[in-house]
Amino acid sequence: MMGKKIFYASLVVLLIVSFANLSAEETPQGTPEESLSFTKHSIQIDGKALNYTATAGTYLLKEDNGKPLANFFFIAYTKDGVKDKSRRPLLFSFNGGPGSSSVWMHMGALGPRRVFYDDEGLAFQPPYRLVDNEYSVLDVTDIVFIDPVGTGYSRMVPGEDPHKFHGVMEDIESVAEFIRLYVTRNKRWESPKFLIGESYGTTRAAGLAGYLHGENNHYMYLNGVVLVSGRGVADSPPRDGDLGTSLRIGDYTPPAWYHKKLPSDLLSKTLPEVLEEVEKFASGEYLQALIKGNSLTEDEKRAIAQKLSRYTGLSTDYIMKSNLRIQSNDFKIELLRDRGLAIAGYDSRYTGIDPGVAARSWKLGAAMADWLGPFTATVNHYFRTELKYETDRKYLILESLPWNRDPSVNVGEMLRQAMVQNKYLKVLAFKGYYDSGILAAKYSLNQLEPAKLRDRVKLVYFEAGHMMYIHKASLIKWKNELTEFIQSAIPD
Repeated sequence: MMGKKIFYASLVVLLIVSFANLSAEETPQGTPEESLSFTKHSIQIDGKALNYTATAGTYLLKEDNGKPLANFFFIAYTKDGVKDKSRRPLLFSFNGGPGSSSVWMHMGALGPRRVFYDDEGLAFQPPYRLVDNEYSVLDVTDIVFIDPVGTGYSRMVPGEDPHKFHGVMEDIESVAEFIRLYVTRNKRWESPKFLIGESYGTTRAAGLAGYLHGENNHYMYLNGVVLVSGRGVADSPPRDGDLGTSLRIGDYTPPAWYHKKLPSDLLSKTLPEVLEEVEKFASGEYLQALIKGNSLTEDEKRAIAQKLSRYTGLSTDYIMKSNLRIQSNDFKIELLRDRGLAIAGYDSRYTGIDPGVAARSWKLGAAMADWLGPFTATVNHYFRTELKYETDRKYLILESLPWNRDPSVNVGEMLRQAMVQNKYLKVLAFKGYYDSGILAAKYSLNQLEPAKLRDRVKLVYFEAGHMMYIHKASLIKWKNELTEFIQSAIPD
C-alpha cells in the first residue's frame, strides 16, 4: 500500500514538473502558436533579376518568465545568396493610426508587389490587382513589415490587458521587443539597421530610435530613421493656439493652388515658390496679428483677411466672420462649395460629393475611400495565394484602438538623444504637399537641438498627399531618395 502511495505521489510530481516546463507552443488550448510560411520569388528591379525569400508569419512575444503575451504578425523579404549579412541593410517598416496595419507602405511602395493605380494615384474600377513593384528598395535592403498588436493578424493572448500594448510607450516597447527578437533569431545584429514609419508611425519610429539606443534597453544602434507624412516629432507644434493656427495656413494653400482657386499671379508660380511666400506671411504678419487678438483695428484685421484670402482661396468676408482663424474641416467644405464638392483629408487633390462625410469621417473621406478597397482586396488575396499564409482570421487593415496618448512622452526628445548618442544616425523626412502639416513638419524638424544635428536631417517634399507613393512620379522620386539615404548611412 505504501509503495502505491509513493508511486502516485511521484506521478503527480512528474506531471506538475512536465506541465511547468511546457513551452508556450505546448501550453493548453487557447494559447497562440507561432506559424511561418516561406516562399521563393523573383523580380526585376532596375533591369536586373533579384531572387528573394518571403517569410510571412508570427513571433510569440513573452515575458521573461515565459508567459505568452501576444502574437506579432510580420512579412519579411530577404535577398537570396547574400553571404555577408553584415553588409546587407535591414529596414523595419510600419504604418500609423495608431491602429493601422503595415499594408500601406508594404503594398504601395516598399514591397516587391504593389497595388495597381493610375499614374496620378487614382484607383481603377474593381476588381483590383497587383503588379510587380520595379521601384521596391529590395535591391538595396532587406525589409520587415510589422503589424503592431491589434492590427493585421497580430493579436494579444486572450485575457491579456490591452493597456500593455495600446499607448505611446507601451507600443514602442512591444515593437522594440519584436525587433530585438527578429534581429536575434535571424542573426542580424551586425547588419545596418533602419526604421521607416508613416503618419503615427513617425511617432513610433522617433520613440523607437531612442528606446532601442537607450540605457537599460537594447543598445541597438541604428543607421537611419525615415519619417513619412508626419506633422513632426521634435517639440511638435500644438494643433491649437496661435502657433498651430498660423502654421496651418500652409495646409490650405496647396489645395487652393491645385484646384485653381488662387489669384492668377500665384497660379503662374510653382507651388514651392508660393509656399515660400506663405511661410513668411504665416510666421510674420499673420502670427503677430493672431497674438494681438482684439487689439487689432478693423482695418488691420481686414488687411490680414485679404492676405489670407489670397493664399487660401476663401472669401475675405468669410475669413472676417471666422475671426481670422480658419478651421480645417470648414476649409474642406468651403474651398469648392461653388462646385458642390468638398476636398479630402490626407490628399486634398481628391474631392467628394458629400461635404458632411469629407469633414467628419477620417475613414470614409474621398481619399481613404479610394485606398481602403483596393488595398484590402489585394492584400487578403496576396497572403493566401502568393505568400501561402492561410488563416481564417480577419486581417485588420485600420482599427480604432483605445490609445493612451501620454503627453509626458516626448518622442522628439527620444530621437534627439539617440542622435546625440549615435553620431552616425541620420534622419530622412518625406512630406506630401497635399497632406496636412506642411509647415508644421518643417517647424518641428527645425527645433532639433543642438543645431549640428540638422546636418543629419533631410526633408523632402512630393507633389502628392499622405500616401505620396501611389502617385507614380512621386514613387520614382521616393525610390531614388530612399536608396540614396540608405547608401549614405552605411559604411563604404
